[in-house]
Amino acid sequence: MKKAKKININKVKSNFLMFIFVPALFIIFVIRVLYLCIADYQVGDSTITAFIKNRNTEEEVILPTRGSILDANGNILAEDVASYSVIAYLSESRSENSDTPQHVVDPSATAKALAPYIDMDVEILTNLLSKDAYQVELGPGSRNLSQIQMEEIKSLNLPGIDFIEGTKRYYPSGNFASYTIGYTVNQEDEDGNVWKVGQLGIEEYYNDILTGSSGYRTYEKDRYGYKIANGREYVEEADDGDDIYLTIDSNIELFTENAVKKMIEDSEAEWGLMIVADAKTGAILAYSTSPNFNPNDKDMTSYIDPMTGYTYEPGSTMKIFSYMCAIESGKYNGSETFESGDISYEANDGSKTVIHDWNKTGWGTITYDYGFAMSSNVGAASLLKTNIITKQELNACYSNYGFGEKTDFTLEREMSGSINFKYDIDAASATFGQAITITPIQMIKALTAISNDGKILKPYIVSKIVDTDSLETTYEATVEVVDTVASSSTINKIKELLTSVVCNDSEKCTGSAYYMEDYPIMGKTGTAQIYDSETGTYMVGDSDYIYSFAGLYPTDDPQIIIYTALKRPKDTTNYVAPAVRDVVVNTSKYLNIVTDDNTYTSYTLDNYINEYTDTVKSELENNNINLYVLGTGEKIINQYPSEGSILQKDSTVAILTDNYDKSMPDLTGLSYKDATNILKLMGVKYSITGNGYVTNQSIGVGTILGEDDTVTLTLSDGYNN
Repeated sequence: MKKAKKININKVKSNFLMFIFVPALFIIFVIRVLYLCIADYQVGDSTITAFIKNRNTEEEVILPTRGSILDANGNILAEDVASYSVIAYLSESRSENSDTPQHVVDPSATAKALAPYIDMDVEILTNLLSKDAYQVELGPGSRNLSQIQMEEIKSLNLPGIDFIEGTKRYYPSGNFASYTIGYTVNQEDEDGNVWKVGQLGIEEYYNDILTGSSGYRTYEKDRYGYKIANGREYVEEADDGDDIYLTIDSNIELFTENAVKKMIEDSEAEWGLMIVADAKTGAILAYSTSPNFNPNDKDMTSYIDPMTGYTYEPGSTMKIFSYMCAIESGKYNGSETFESGDISYEANDGSKTVIHDWNKTGWGTITYDYGFAMSSNVGAASLLKTNIITKQELNACYSNYGFGEKTDFTLEREMSGSINFKYDIDAASATFGQAITITPIQMIKALTAISNDGKILKPYIVSKIVDTDSLETTYEATVEVVDTVASSSTINKIKELLTSVVCNDSEKCTGSAYYMEDYPIMGKTGTAQIYDSETGTYMVGDSDYIYSFAGLYPTDDPQIIIYTALKRPKDTTNYVAPAVRDVVVNTSKYLNIVTDDNTYTSYTLDNYINEYTDTVKSELENNNINLYVLGTGEKIINQYPSEGSILQKDSTVAILTDNYDKSMPDLTGLSYKDATNILKLMGVKYSITGNGYVTNQSIGVGTILGEDDTVTLTLSDGYNN
């Protein structure tokens, strides 16, 4: 009989516990690992996800390039350019393992050499360069330096001096159209990224479109914080801002800027402005105001843009629209008469208000048509007094023309003005532009009715927006008809009246100062009293007025609208008229506007391709054409302008012959348009400096141009013919 095996109870217990404990421990371990992998638990002041991310990866924001603002010809008015800030390395450790010093060795000598370039006191700069620090950033004058300034400092070969590259907003033409363009300021977001934010003008209104959106770069880093070579990296590129093209033509803008500048200098006025618009589209071709500012320096004295942000009583230019309203009513008869001089209005309390003509005594009994030519206040007020129109009808007309409401023009803080009048005397005053307020852009909008057969157009200043990445046009302006406010017969009559204002006899009209024999312009003068809100009365000084002119050129078929205003000049001299005349003459020649008054000098261009050079040359020169013959060939292979172009005397024509050696012609005196088109005809690369007319060319006359040659043309103001 076998002996029974003795069971070790302790061992059984031990095995049982191991069987239970080990798997449990393993399960706990697995759960813990899963928790560590999945759960976002705290590590100090951070979570484990953030801790790992910050420890092993780096994310950098990629800031977009702000879109440029360009004029109608593609000239840059605002752009982002490289800028540089000066820093100095002070620690000797910077020069370890280097054959040449990489830190500032001699603070005194370095400060003396560097100070003039960053406008900094030598002693202050020496103390800064002597600090116990690894590196320092220098004073305000060392920031936002241009490429040229950086290169000048770099050429000094100062040990320890280095640069941080960034971008800045740059306005190549300075105070040119500054209120239209606006400016930017730098703003830092919560992550420390510095963004350019638009202020005023297009920069502000289209800030989001110009800004674009940021991208980012994520990469792995080692324990020292350096990027791991061949490590994982992900890049989401920034979406650069779009480019905005304006309707502003820099050449017409230059004519306008110079005219306003001279007008202000001569008159010592408080402010002045001038707007030139395309009469057929409502596009703003030029806008200048004084005072203005340089957006590079941000030296503005006022944050209000006069074109949209100033409201004032317009004066007699409003007679255009009170008469238009009366004519459209069907009850106006320009041959009817009234007694000029003064007219009385009685208030409810029995008191009387007398309206006087500007010469106090009037011109006796005159017709309404003649009253318009002589700018009779009594004549305008009599339109109401004789019930040709009612005050309700006048209010409705002004509203239909766009006064008293915003135009939705693309600038911030546009004012609406006010045309509300309750009493008869207020309505009578409104007929000649008192007791109401307008903005200059409203005047431009209303004047488009005259050049478009009664149709009001919405004024605009942006022609297109272009995506800088795809180069696709994302927006293109179109002519927008807001309303039809007058019949063809009404417009023809108001044109007749406006033409009568600008005559060559001051005894028969108020606009004789604007008369030019070869440049027929129609328009209306204005002289408005200035309301003093502090005293509640009108100013009474001899020159306490806003002088203005609203005109259209040419009279037979208006191509441009011009409006200008001047506040409180030093005396009663007409400073507005010379400015208007200069702009009309220069713009007419630049745009090659042919009028009925100068048809005797006009010439219609034929197609000269394949024609004999000598024959065409003789024909064009006999018609007083300024001819450029490119080459010595017998036949013509190309021409500028194209067939059908209507030219005035002294207009420019270029013909390219079949034997052209790329000899450089003399382009001095030519407009931007003519000069660049001739260079395109020649197939020559070029660059332009300035605006207006060519005053200098970088390659001499007669020089044979090579394929890689670039001609630089320097342009300046004024028409030289």
